[in-house]
Amino acid sequence: MNDTAGICTLLDDAGWRQKTEAADRLAAPCRLCPRACGVNRLAGEKGFCRAPGHAVVCSAFPHFGEEPPISGTRGSGTVFFSYCTLRCPFCQNWRISHEGAGEPAAPDELAATFLRLQEQGCHNINLVTPDHFLPWILRGLHAAAGAGLRIPVVYNCSGYQCADALDILDGVVDVYLPDMKYGGDEAARSLSGVADYVTVNRAAIMAMFRSVGPLKTDSDGVARRGLLIRHLVLPDGLAGSENVAAFLAGRFDPADMTVSVMAQYRPMHQARDHPEINRTVTAQEYREACGFFTAKELAGFIQQYESLDGAFCIDFDKRKNEPLTGR
Repeated sequence: MNDTAGICTLLDDAGWRQKTEAADRLAAPCRLCPRACGVNRLAGEKGFCRAPGHAVVCSAFPHFGEEPPISGTRGSGTVFFSYCTLRCPFCQNWRISHEGAGEPAAPDELAATFLRLQEQGCHNINLVTPDHFLPWILRGLHAAAGAGLRIPVVYNCSGYQCADALDILDGVVDVYLPDMKYGGDEAARSLSGVADYVTVNRAAIMAMFRSVGPLKTDSDGVARRGLLIRHLVLPDGLAGSENVAAFLAGRFDPADMTVSVMAQYRPMHQARDHPEINRTVTAQEYREACGFFTAKELAGFIQQYESLDGAFCIDFDKRKNEPLTGR
């Protein structure tokens, strides 16, 4: 393995087979996420996420809008999977997460897509909202690794992951890019439809850190391995930023934590039905949220509030028509 290879290149066929078989067992009855719907996903039964018995991808392209260690200079090879295990009314990707816009993608098509993104010079393969397609993604990664995939795998997720799925991903994922959406369960329940988000999220963050450790970058500042946490500031302190910062500082050495505190919230999709979030975050609210993290000596990334203009929202009406594999 050279110094740019991802850790999934260390798996042999037996290791991949063990992981895919374990993922299949989680899919039938379905326990791929903490909701544990119990449907037979392998037979095409649909649970809360409404995903079918195969992967669905909306788009895949080099993405330059992620954090600097993820996008680098050549872009992050971002693969947007359809559907989601949460139902956040303010999701900026609602066309794919809520409505399921996208096309079926067999494992060999996923493998070809991963390899195409590597050929385009992307720094990594960035799997966006992948939990509910784990068995099929693993098969795609296995095929791609056997055909020459060497760049790191980034797991870009909601932070609502179950322990069994994270156990399977150990040895596959190089960089975890999870959300810490909420510091309190009341907001999680009312806005994302999960009563146990905070408990599950904190356990998942600890498991991810045990697997990959602190964020490590190469000489160009591009992530090679580790954990980078995202926290989106919501109006009226609903994201519980102070509690999130306190948890991280209390459970980890702050020097090991990298946090991206985001100001890009926009009241999209169904946010209008929730008066408490039907507005943007003010500059003062964002400064206060960032202050909670800096007070705990938690470093990372902040956004320039004044320059945010909606550029972080992807037009999937255009992107979804791109060929999946580019072949």
